[in-house]
Amino acid sequence: MDPIIRLLLLLASSFMHLFSATAQPPNPISRITVVGVVFCDSCSSNTFSRHSYFLPGVEVNIECKFKAQSPKTTEQMSVSVYRTTDKYGVYKLEIPHVDGVDCVEGLAIESLCQASLVGSKSKACDVPGLKTSTNQITVKSKQDNLCIYSLNALSYRPSKRNATLCRNHK
Repeated sequence: MDPIIRLLLLLASSFMHLFSATAQPPNPISRITVVGVVFCDSCSSNTFSRHSYFLPGVEVNIECKFKAQSPKTTEQMSVSVYRTTDKYGVYKLEIPHVDGVDCVEGLAIESLCQASLVGSKSKACDVPGLKTSTNQITVKSKQDNLCIYSLNALSYRPSKRNATLCRNHK
């Protein structure tokens, strides 16, 4: 291909990108993310101790209900999905956008999310401990148009407690 035509195509695509970037709305759509972790409670103490570790490959069921009211609409959305924890024991759910629902700016949003253990791939840590989480912390970032719902940790424990490792835990 002729170098001049290549240059013209490059310039044209650059201008298209510039115009498409300026055509976006000034306030991007807010995003909602639900996150949580699953760990192995090695000493069966129902807390994350120095002997605990995060569990990858755990299947978790996440259920959320969102109600939002604004001058334009009253929306209710329910989401139920399965997610698998990553190598750090973290599961994550991105909630799709709903017209008229903005979790950051001034709308009354009522939400409830819970996560439940479904199954662990770990043979060393496969007895459910903290099975269901409903408590959450909500973080809202106006700058990023992002709301994060962080659920309490879920856990498994070993079928037999290691008395030597856990001698200081009751």
